[in-house]
Parts: sequence; structure tokens; C-alpha cells
Amino acid sequence: MITPTAGAYRISTDPDLLDLDLVHHWLSTDAFWALGRSRETVEKVAGASINFGAYDGEGRQVAYARVVTDLATFGWLCDVYVDREHRGQGLGTRLAEAVRDHLAPYRLKRLMLSTLDAHEVYARAGFVPFPEPQNLMIIPGPAAP
Repeated sequence: MITPTAGAYRISTDPDLLDLDLVHHWLSTDAFWALGRSRETVEKVAGASINFGAYDGEGRQVAYARVVTDLATFGWLCDVYVDREHRGQGLGTRLAEAVRDHLAPYRLKRLMLSTLDAHEVYARAGFVPFPEPQNLMIIPGPAAP
């Protein structure tokens, strides 16, 4: 476990700072929702998203999140990942807050996410359960290879 507090990390949307090889490694090997995701897919989705990287005091990337948005009405926060050595420091909440604050000037009608097990992390950033979950529908995609 790394000892800095969440305030010791720097969060940036600068695409030149992102280590997409590292993001691919994290997502494809340790994130249950993205296991097996190809490097090509990680690059493609990053190119179509606003990407947030969190960096430690030495500038190493230690967390990632991305937002798919039209910057007018809707945003979807996804692929939030904190390196295992940096968990428990409040960094996940700080990353969600950075996303929220970055998008605030756009006055989106809705910023959404889906989580299986981190409800309290996102609640600290202001996320609440969807008010009418029965209204949500999806077209399921094909199973990942």
C-alpha cells in the first residue's frame, strides 16, 4: 500500500501524459468488466472519450477513468481503475470528483455510471441511485471473446 493521501496525487486530462499500455494492462487483466479487452479497443475508446489520469509525486500514472459525452446533455463515466497499490487512499472518489467538476460547466442533464461494488466511492462524489431504474433499457452486445 502506498502512503500518500488522495491530495498528493495530480489528476489531468492531458492525453500526452496517459500511458495507454498501462491502462490496457490494468483493464484487460484486472478489471472484471474489461478482462481480455484488446489494446486496439483501449486505444479506440480512449480516442473517443475524455480521459482522466491520476499521477503520483514522481509522475507515474496510478489511476484512470474516462467519460463518453456529448458535452451538452449526457455523460457516461466508465473504466475507472485505481492501481492496487494505491487503493484505499480516497483516489477513486477524488477521480470521480475531478470528472464531475470537469463536466460541471457543461451543465449536463445526466452523468451516469454503472458499478457492481463501489457505490460508496461514487456516493462521496455526489452520485445517487438512478431514480427510475425501470426506465433504463439496453441492447446487449455480443459476449467478449
